[in-house]
Parts: sequence; C-alpha cells; structure tokens
Amino acid sequence: MMNHEITSLVGKHKVSRRVGRGPGSGKGKTSGRGHKGQKSVAGYGASMVKEGGQMPLFRRLPKRGFNNANFTKRYSIVNISQLDRFEDGTRIDAEVLTKAGIIRNTNMPVKILGTGDLTRKLTVVADKFSRSAEQKIASVGGTVELVS
Repeated sequence: MMNHEITSLVGKHKVSRRVGRGPGSGKGKTSGRGHKGQKSVAGYGASMVKEGGQMPLFRRLPKRGFNNANFTKRYSIVNISQLDRFEDGTRIDAEVLTKAGIIRNTNMPVKILGTGDLTRKLTVVADKFSRSAEQKIASVGGTVELVS
C-alpha cells in the first residue's frame, strides 16, 4: 500500500485538547498553565512587539518602501579653478574631464561651480552651470554649452 492510496479520515483532523475537566484528563485543575503569574490569567495575550530587551524584529529588519532620496539627481561637481589647467580654446566635456582625472564617472551628469578663478578662454560643455560659473567663463571670453 502506498501513501497516496490511504483514503480513511483517521488522523486528518486533530481533535483539540479539552482542558479543565478533572484530574484524570491530565489537564485538570490549572489546565496546564501552572500556578499564578501573568500567563495563567484568562485573557492573557503576549505582545508580539516586545522582546524583553532583545532588539525588536521590526528594528532588525532593513527598511523598505518609498523614499525621495532614491530619486535625487546626483552630479559630478567641477569647480572653475580646476579648469584652469587646460590650454586656451580647448573644448571641455565629460570625456576630457575624465581623462584629466577631475571626474571619475562619465555616466553621471556634470555640474560646473564658480569656486576659484579662470584665466583661460575655454568652451565648457556640461549638464548644469551655476550663475557665477557662467559669468566667470563669459568674462574671460569663453563659451558655455548645455548638454541636451
């Protein structure tokens, strides 16, 4: 006989233990709850949140769900003072900046900030410029191009 050939209902449904029905039942008197204490009282329900000093489960698990930080746009930042090392008339874009070791990742958008001074006439191509950076590049005679 095989397991799948057994058709009787024996052992299919577990009969619940009847507690508090006399000493002969094995679960009489205190009904398996012991003597005194919070757990012996009717209506007792342990809180699923409290873990008695152990770090609670909801604090141990990593946080998931929506967070605006996942959607922030991050830029590779380049200051004007870093561009002063290039020759006059050079066209500076993300690839040139990567080869020079100023930025690491060509996939990230580039933002030019106006910190420092510029003495050379350059054509700067970037995704974003600060106002002061645009003014300093234009005052030296250079041009600003936005990547579209």
